[in-house]
Amino acid sequence: MVDWTAAPRPPLVIGIGGTGRPDSTTERALRLALDGAARAGAEVRMFGGEDLGRLPVFLPGRGEPTAATREFLDQVARADGFVLASPSYHGGVAALVKNALDHLEELRHDPRPYLDGRAVGCVVTAAGWQTGGGTLASLRATVHALRGWPTPLGITVNSAEQKLRDDGTEADRRCLEQLALVGRQVAEFALGRSFAPRAAAGAAR
Repeated sequence: MVDWTAAPRPPLVIGIGGTGRPDSTTERALRLALDGAARAGAEVRMFGGEDLGRLPVFLPGRGEPTAATREFLDQVARADGFVLASPSYHGGVAALVKNALDHLEELRHDPRPYLDGRAVGCVVTAAGWQTGGGTLASLRATVHALRGWPTPLGITVNSAEQKLRDDGTEADRRCLEQLALVGRQVAEFALGRSFAPRAAAGAAR
């Protein structure tokens, strides 16, 4: 059995997502997934809809990044894993979330460019079942393009049926468990990667 406390530091899991509306279903889902990561031993930080709204529209070569952009990119560069959460707008990822991911082009020359080599949990919310699956597939494809590893479990939340409250329906409770599992998978992948070099060094001695 792996002793996760042997890892050099708790992994940092960053949540990115939300909408322009405070306490949206998307932000609630993101917080719940991050709670799962925290319970698995990760440090967590969230960039919700209000934070993403401070990022300018990504324009390649526009010059010096804003303070909000620098903070966002600095945290992404430090992170060991991610949870992305987007509403499904007309069958696609919300512009607010996609714009934030477009800004990761500024990390192309970093030692870990984009989301390289890190686990990424994907969560999509939609008011019905028609478009959520397609948007989830699109979000996972974007993670692949950014060199990340989508977690085995991705979640679609039907906001017409699931309100994501602790006192909600049985469907809510099942969804809460799945969201926590997404966060846990991200944290465990990050913990495993931080432990692996030390385990390999120990085996070599």
